[in-house]
Amino acid sequence: MGRYFLARLLATIPVILGVTIAVFSMLHLVPGDPISMMLGEFQTSPEQIEQLRSRLHFDEPLPKQYGRFLLGAVQGDLGYSIRSKRPVMTEITDNLPSTLILAASGLGIALLIGITLGVVAAVKQNTWADVSAMLISMLGVSMPSFWLGLLLIFTFSLKLQWLPATGGGDLRHLILPALTLGLGASAIIARLTRSTMLEVLRQEYITTARAKGLRERVVIVRHALRNALIPTVTILGLQFGQLLAGTVVIETVFGRPGIGRLIVSGILEKDFPLVQGIVLFIAVSYVTINLLIDLLYAVIDPRIRLG
Repeated sequence: MGRYFLARLLATIPVILGVTIAVFSMLHLVPGDPISMMLGEFQTSPEQIEQLRSRLHFDEPLPKQYGRFLLGAVQGDLGYSIRSKRPVMTEITDNLPSTLILAASGLGIALLIGITLGVVAAVKQNTWADVSAMLISMLGVSMPSFWLGLLLIFTFSLKLQWLPATGGGDLRHLILPALTLGLGASAIIARLTRSTMLEVLRQEYITTARAKGLRERVVIVRHALRNALIPTVTILGLQFGQLLAGTVVIETVFGRPGIGRLIVSGILEKDFPLVQGIVLFIAVSYVTINLLIDLLYAVIDPRIRLG
């Protein structure tokens, strides 16, 4: 297990380096002068522009700038926001809990609905339950998240007045954003779970388990579902990364504080250091999540680490 962990960890290092290069280059590939764009809304003198250029080290050669950026990122220093004058990492940590709660809630809803629909569709293959489950999943894949969010707001907030439409207060403010975020991901998980469950249910060891007289629930949950979870775990890591990215839209639609809304405000205000820091943080988080998913494979199926 230790060698498997070390191998996967070493494999992520070039990926993270590639991510830092891409994020660092993002600012320098913008057409025009980034400093002039940041200060475009203000009446500034050439001396003030040069002062900001010097403060952000834009007057240094690119390799030195990248080295400074990489060293700061390793130490948790992502620079300072142009608008708030606060460290970018402080801005991220202040808004991160709300985004993590939303993403985790959306993932929980996606797993609950997706795995349930997938198992039911596989066990009841070619019945009305199978057709209904796949129809629901197809609708989930087809609906844009912003449209679904507005539809839920119209139904449950404006018409029924059961839940608040916007804000980030108590649990009631979390229900609609989490549903919006989770329903789309649940559709993909449902279709994948159905496919893998159908394949597993045809295996000989499932027939043997049934021949031993085990109850069908035990056969499905203990023997079939566990072996069908590996592809689902694979898509789980990708889905969580997409859920983090999806919070940009969801937090904007529902007026909820978080990383997504912060990056939108950073783009609108041309606060490039803030946007750069958030993009790097999300990208590294995505790589880390996929590393953890790789390690989870070995827990679910020991044959992976032996291979």
